[in-house]
Amino acid sequence: MNYILFDGTSRNNLLPFTFTRPVADIRVGILTLREKWELLLQSETSTLTKTYLQEKFPLVEAPDNVLINASFFPTKELVTAIHALKDRQAIYYRGETVAIHRSDSHEEVHAKHFQKIEFQDELWQLKHTWDIFSFNDKAIKSDFILLTKGRTSAPVPEGVFVKNKQDIFIEDSAEVNFSYL
Repeated sequence: MNYILFDGTSRNNLLPFTFTRPVADIRVGILTLREKWELLLQSETSTLTKTYLQEKFPLVEAPDNVLINASFFPTKELVTAIHALKDRQAIYYRGETVAIHRSDSHEEVHAKHFQKIEFQDELWQLKHTWDIFSFNDKAIKSDFILLTKGRTSAPVPEGVFVKNKQDIFIEDSAEVNFSYL
């Protein structure tokens, strides 16, 4: 399956950030929206964005494409629903297009040509610039879980005091130094 992240209707509300990058490349939390999507989809993505950004963020089309609105934060449930999409089906959330599966990449996308599936679970969507900051706390926590799941942290060195040890992850290759004042 070929996954294409598109800017969606939020793009203009996310200016000036989207002057120089697609919505997918905005960082909220530890990861960009694209990095979140690629981790959960377990696949690379390309971008459908403004023409002047296409040279740096090229669109890659294939015979079978799923277009995903990059302003939505991915969840395991949403990714499962996207994987289940059949050709000419679309997922919507509160009237907004989330994902569309189409095999004919040359045909223009019109909602009336797709079977609508309403996504019922709660989703976060980046709609305004202030959402970058208001979602940041939740996104950091979510990204931390995503990045550390199934992994074991290196031990905290002796002499280092930490609070909330469960929220600390040290890579094996990391050097943790401390000094006495």
